[in-house]
Amino acid sequence: MAAGVACGAALAALTVPAAQARSLGPDSGTLGQAGGTLGHDGGTVHWAAKDPGTPQVRFRGLAAVDRHTAWLAGTGGTVLRTTDGGSSWRNVSPPGGGDLEFRDVQAFDARRAVVLAIGEGEASRVYRTDDGGATWTESFRNTDPHAFYDCLAFFDRRHGLALGDPVDGRFRILSTSDGGRSWRVLPAQGMPPALDGEAGFAASGQCLVTSGPKDVWLATGGGARARVLHSADRGLTWTAADTPVPAGDPAKGVFALAFRDRAHGLAVGGDYRPDRSSPDAAAVTADGGRTWTPAATPPPAYRSGASWLPHSRTAALAVGPTGTDLTTDGGRTWRTIDTGSYDTVTCTPDLSCWAAGEQGRVARLER
Repeated sequence: MAAGVACGAALAALTVPAAQARSLGPDSGTLGQAGGTLGHDGGTVHWAAKDPGTPQVRFRGLAAVDRHTAWLAGTGGTVLRTTDGGSSWRNVSPPGGGDLEFRDVQAFDARRAVVLAIGEGEASRVYRTDDGGATWTESFRNTDPHAFYDCLAFFDRRHGLALGDPVDGRFRILSTSDGGRSWRVLPAQGMPPALDGEAGFAASGQCLVTSGPKDVWLATGGGARARVLHSADRGLTWTAADTPVPAGDPAKGVFALAFRDRAHGLAVGGDYRPDRSSPDAAAVTADGGRTWTPAATPPPAYRSGASWLPHSRTAALAVGPTGTDLTTDGGRTWRTIDTGSYDTVTCTPDLSCWAAGEQGRVARLER
């Protein structure tokens, strides 16, 4: 059985109803065993390295289209793309961008993608390609020296937003309605005031996430409280809710969000400094982010990325520099299932999960 198909069966065993899962057969496998694997029965599902040959690059931007196609965005102005499941990678970096820090990428398919470069002033930029990265168009360059953009997210192929840190006391939001070919700053009147020191974290491309045609959430840290802000009208108006994730320091807060629908979401984060502990660094919501409950058993350390497993109502992954954690009860409890370092993770509807991080690390769940 091909690795991708086997992994799909193993994921399906966890995410489909039990009766249907049993029909997959005795070798379908399930996620959940510790010790560096995510399965059992002799054919374990595990993170399989998909080495792009770029150990000098840290990939915090990851967009998986399916088990075959994925895009990476990282340091040194690097953008890579695979269309064969990671067996080979093509360097499709925008020309002249070697000094840029790409922290997020959103891909619509194997040819169309949008990437975000972060930084103060003109370092924050957006590029779009329609030919698989053969050519790029710079569609936005920040001209405000006080602005710093962190991440972006799309509702569909046309409508998307980018999150910027507070300017004049409010988070700044960019909007596009043509697939990232042009952008405009949304009015600030609908945004609640930011807390002192509050900002977003450009750690995994998941500080801004969407669900459905209009709902979007942004994660914050650095202030006295770690908050999640929600908009139900594509970023025009927002409401803010406190989370139990520790804050009160520039290195602490919510680093990543994952919503499986407009009601059910996860928040992970903590303190990104490697010598600091991160207790209570995960929370869950069942009301669209209006209220957040701390995880009863959170991940044991800082986590920067999260993703729901495909078609699951209860299972999700969280990743960070010290490992991967799995929840099978909707975020209430987590257990570590791998100790490799990853910054970001994403799963696709065809039962594929990818992760990426420091030293050029890229992996896909395989069996």
